[in-house]
Amino acid sequence: MQFAVFSGFLLAAFTPLLSARFRDRLGWVLALLPASLAVWFAMQLPLIMSGEVLVQTMEWIPGLGISLTMTLDGLSLLFALLISVIGTFVLLYASSYLHGHQDLTRFYVVLLSFMASMLGLVLSDSLITLFVFWELTSITSYLLIGFNHQDASARKAALQGLLITVGGGLALLAGMVLLAQGAGSYSLQEILTQGEVLREYPLYLPMLLCLLGGAFTKSAQFPFHFWLPNAMAAPTPVSSYLHSATMVKAGVYLLARLHPALGGTEAWQFILPLFGATTMFVGAFMAIRSTGIKKLLAYSTVMALGTLTLLLGIGTEKAMLAFAAFLLGHSLYKGALFMVAGALDHSTGTKEVPEMGGLRHLMPVTMVAAVVAGLSLAGLPPLFGFVAKELMFEAVLGGSVLKAFTLTLAFAAAALGIAVAGVVVLRPFFGALKTTPKKPHEADWPMLAGPLTLAFLSLLFGVMPGMAGSLLVLPASSAVAGYEISYGLSLWHGINAPLLLSIASLIVGGLVFRHWDAYRAKVAVLNPIIARGPEAGYFKLMDGLVWIADWQTRWLQNGSMRNYLTVILLTFVGLTGYTLIWRYQLHWNWDIQVQLHELVTVGLLVAATTVVFLTRSRLGAVASMGVVGFAVALIFILFSAPDLGITQILVETLTVILLVLVLFRLPSFGNLSTPTQRIRDALVAAATGVLMTLLIMVTIDVQLVPSISSVMIEQSQPLAYGRNIVNVILVDFRSLDTLGEIFVLALAALGVYAMLRLHPETAPGANHLAGSLILPPLKKQAKKSPPKECASTAQPEQGKESAS
Repeated sequence: MQFAVFSGFLLAAFTPLLSARFRDRLGWVLALLPASLAVWFAMQLPLIMSGEVLVQTMEWIPGLGISLTMTLDGLSLLFALLISVIGTFVLLYASSYLHGHQDLTRFYVVLLSFMASMLGLVLSDSLITLFVFWELTSITSYLLIGFNHQDASARKAALQGLLITVGGGLALLAGMVLLAQGAGSYSLQEILTQGEVLREYPLYLPMLLCLLGGAFTKSAQFPFHFWLPNAMAAPTPVSSYLHSATMVKAGVYLLARLHPALGGTEAWQFILPLFGATTMFVGAFMAIRSTGIKKLLAYSTVMALGTLTLLLGIGTEKAMLAFAAFLLGHSLYKGALFMVAGALDHSTGTKEVPEMGGLRHLMPVTMVAAVVAGLSLAGLPPLFGFVAKELMFEAVLGGSVLKAFTLTLAFAAAALGIAVAGVVVLRPFFGALKTTPKKPHEADWPMLAGPLTLAFLSLLFGVMPGMAGSLLVLPASSAVAGYEISYGLSLWHGINAPLLLSIASLIVGGLVFRHWDAYRAKVAVLNPIIARGPEAGYFKLMDGLVWIADWQTRWLQNGSMRNYLTVILLTFVGLTGYTLIWRYQLHWNWDIQVQLHELVTVGLLVAATTVVFLTRSRLGAVASMGVVGFAVALIFILFSAPDLGITQILVETLTVILLVLVLFRLPSFGNLSTPTQRIRDALVAAATGVLMTLLIMVTIDVQLVPSISSVMIEQSQPLAYGRNIVNVILVDFRSLDTLGEIFVLALAALGVYAMLRLHPETAPGANHLAGSLILPPLKKQAKKSPPKECASTAQPEQGKESAS
């Protein structure tokens, strides 16, 4: 299964090369990959239907126990088929919708990368790899939403979606760490067997809240729902793929995947139905007050995502069955309707539903796809959407927590959803023909293949729900429940409470649709309240971040190196000192035996250091620094490290000579600070020095792993043929480190050379060589200018030459 993931990334890398070869046919060629993957996943249906789980492992970082293990069960297979099948049609659709776009190749590259990331997300067994692919979907979706980067609204929407989903990703990462600690493994297959342990885990609630934070932001749950409708600034192929069947369902997938291990608790059964039902109603309400066809579909997608979250929170067997059926049904009809919306926009030049009408004769094929998909959205028989809605009502009626609340909002959302379906389908195609910015025409077949196929599947699965149940719904619902579910899907269940609720919602929805214009005018009084909703809070948060950044820049990053060092050192002393002294109760042993020569050496070192910051002579300071270095070398020699001492002496000698050559021409030191500031700096320096001394003396006695010094001493002669162990370490054992240091010094030398050779003609803005290391040629000494008579006679020749 790893090939299914990495083939997408590989094809994306070669897309620019293929673009030059296939040009206008590139989308068709690229669509062969997801089509092939769809066939391969479909071939695994018999294995998954039998209850087996396909597992493939490939080592990634063995030292950390991280592998690219992929698992395929009923849930991941359903998602993989949706990603690959709809991805095939989206690539075909984009080849016509974006035909002639200058950045079409870039679009293909990012779309294929997103597809591969989504497949990696739903197939990953390790929490680490799942999180990596999770973040990759956020990054690629950001690039897709902001595809038309010249459009300020597209850039704004892309950034908003990125900040919200990545912010939720940070919470998700914390939740995953807690989850792995509680279960004792990062493998999802092992985590799902630790349900009892995790539900009794002391950190269960914070772990659950962190995981829900990541899932809710990704799947646009209230109050994070607003980013999804704003993301409609993306091209329609992006909306039909990311915002119907793939990315926005990633959070729902995560909740479904973790349901066997984390579901069933009071917190789970309260939080998920509460937010799911609220999101369900908010999405339906916001949809019916919108006029843009993509906004209508986007808010109805928010409604569907809330429905899926609600069903996962209910947690019964019927709820799991309804979850899988609703997931499949919504992906089919919403993918088709988004493509229909793009065809309408492409053909008429407008996205506003009130500006469209009477297109049934001019776009008959598009109308057929829209009507079938719209009936499924409305939940009318014999479409599969009807089967899913009946199961949803049955699951809500069987719930035990917040039953009245969830049932009321579910009924209201279903009624408004029917009105949305009527607005999306009936308004553009029926009624009198209206004048549009462009002359309407039927879409090309690449733009019709997707909606027609998805609409046909909605009809096929509705007429034959048993086939959809046995192939996809039952295996997926069993994976979500954690045990096998045996239930036969059917189109007709008799006259029961779910059917009565469906009929009542149809009546209410029909009335709302008939008076849609009046309804929008009445709910417009709520616009001031809606304007102060969650999205306004998001913008206030962004403004607050900018204000904090401005404040901390003025006070902390104000360009003063002294201020930077003071803050850093005080933070280090405070945190490390608290941890070392108070938390770990450091006790000092004063039983120390010191020899006289050791005291003399340390005294010499301290005296030289004191002279450094008291002298006003640069040359005296350099000499004193040399004494400090030689005193350190003497300490090395006294403690039986003569080779290290010799190296220190050589380095100090060379450093002192270089500093003397550079600094002896400079003036003496000046007073750049007040006495109070110098006292403060002295106290900070003293505290830092004392703390570092304590740390070194404490860490000497800490031995977490065996020391490598004995190995280096033993292997210095046999392996490196050297007796000077320090030299052997620098040149052989740590040769790459030494090479890096040499490289850094070489860069510094080049910088010094450029500064010393600074020339007026290389000053910034002087000429085309400014800012580079290319120096202008040295001018030869100017010859004596000729007499005025000669100069005057030479001018015509010069002018002639210039003219030529």
